[in-house]
Amino acid sequence: MLRCFPTTRGLLPLFCSILGLAISAQAHLYRHDESFQPDHILRVTAQNYSQACMDRYSVLVNGTSPGPELRLQEGKVSWIRVYNDMEDSNVTMHWHGLSAFAAPFSDGTPMASQWPIAPGHFFDAEVRPEIGYAGTYFYHSHVGFQAVTAVGSLVVEPAQPSPYEYDEERIILLSDYFAKTDKEVEEGLLSSNFTWSGETGAVLVNGQGRLATNATGACSLAAIEVEPGKTYRLRFIGATALSFVSLAIENHDAFEIIEADGHYTKPAKTDYLQISTGQRYSVLLKTKTEAELQEAKSRQFYFQLTTLGRPAVLTTFAVLEYPSPTATDLKTVPSPPPLPIANVTYGWMDYALEPYYPNTDFPTAAEVTRRIIINVHQNISSHTVWLQSGYDWMETFPKSPYLVDLYKGELDLAASYQRAMESGDGFDNQTRLYPAQINEVLEIVWQNQGAVNNGGLENHPFHGHGRHFYDIGGGDGLFDPVENEKRLNGTHPVARDTSVLYSYRKKTTALAPSGWRAWRVRVTNAGVWMMHCHILQHMVMGMQTVFAFGDQEAVMAQSGSIDGGYLVYGGSAYGNSTYNPLVQHFF
Repeated sequence: MLRCFPTTRGLLPLFCSILGLAISAQAHLYRHDESFQPDHILRVTAQNYSQACMDRYSVLVNGTSPGPELRLQEGKVSWIRVYNDMEDSNVTMHWHGLSAFAAPFSDGTPMASQWPIAPGHFFDAEVRPEIGYAGTYFYHSHVGFQAVTAVGSLVVEPAQPSPYEYDEERIILLSDYFAKTDKEVEEGLLSSNFTWSGETGAVLVNGQGRLATNATGACSLAAIEVEPGKTYRLRFIGATALSFVSLAIENHDAFEIIEADGHYTKPAKTDYLQISTGQRYSVLLKTKTEAELQEAKSRQFYFQLTTLGRPAVLTTFAVLEYPSPTATDLKTVPSPPPLPIANVTYGWMDYALEPYYPNTDFPTAAEVTRRIIINVHQNISSHTVWLQSGYDWMETFPKSPYLVDLYKGELDLAASYQRAMESGDGFDNQTRLYPAQINEVLEIVWQNQGAVNNGGLENHPFHGHGRHFYDIGGGDGLFDPVENEKRLNGTHPVARDTSVLYSYRKKTTALAPSGWRAWRVRVTNAGVWMMHCHILQHMVMGMQTVFAFGDQEAVMAQSGSIDGGYLVYGGSAYGNSTYNPLVQHFF
């Protein structure tokens, strides 16, 4: 029987008659009292914190940035309790790359899939990575600019042995440093007197780094410790806010990519990586033997990181450290840099990476039921915004989350779908949704255009929530499906969750096409899913879209009945210091 419960914070509306429609499973409600022990606990605070030898008021996870490393198991449910210990800010936690494998209200996208966690409250997220998704992920807040520091690594351990052998692994999480606080950045970006955040002050490695690149200072570079003659799996995580990074290691020119965004790939050799915010790669690195180290006359080598596609080039460093009888120098940065300063490689690894296991689910062109072209550009009117199909999307647009409205019977997806079909571009401008029906096969094309006011262009790493998409490539100019199908012939696209829409030039004429990125998505996971540029500044300025997969019946049938405690801000599904939450167990 479906149950709706009052809370200590007011009586919930009785949604039972609405929620009882098309329910395929009974509710499984449990009181998460003192007897319940979550697998992981994340406590979010806001406080002064030192990075790059600079103090900044920042949102932290368990008192640090990055927060603690999480390890989950394929096929196993993990409960992650997220406390919002801030006094005046909401928070969510998004499991980047694992969106569809969380319970429906655990995706962490405020005002799309769920209410945010109110100050002084906590939320128990239920996450079950599916078999076949062992790999490298991360978690971060999805509220405003908080993810610049409220971030941490997440690794999904395989149920079966890895197809690749290696001795040890290391996590290398890249993040940005900004001197302005989150509040200052957001207010400047959203103001009618637009104020840019400023460029990245430093690209940090595992939270460490320096602002200055050509001097000795008190702030240490990050050290990645390795031993001679071993094979390491280096898990690179692009948790930057803005930076698109080219990365290489001095005197180590034999990377072998084995994973992209949580999926094993066939080995692909490269001497450098391009990592945009949201992307992850695992590479195998064979360290130097003792004899090679003696020949090199060095036991430390520099990681060189260069920002790409920005007005000013920033080059920063970390250290690959071998055991040494003397202390490693983590204070000095090389001048000049040991490696050439990198430029953007447009289409890096496009059409080249292949899945390790056959992608038997890859939709062919003949299976595509609908192509959605999303034109993206900047516009300046009363505010500076990023538009998709002529509209921005911000957390302030819907009065309550789409998924909540759907369960309350206040969002008519059938009517939204009809409007989207009549629009000609698949977009419903009333709800600002891209609705799709279960079993459709979508070809989603992100088309870069010159800014309305000055023709300016930027690179955009687009991230899809929900199940991973098949990246079918990118190119300059206007998307041509016939020509791209020719390029796809004989290739084996990989499943990704983040890929780069390149600009190919700094400026063009207003609204002129200059670069595209295309995905194929088989619509199987009913729900409300964000698809957005992962540059935090662009997200704040509206560069987000929302897809609704399936109708009310499909969404409800997939999740079963929903307790009313999820449907109000601060409802009974959210605990606090005096109240144990009533939590739905979906798996």
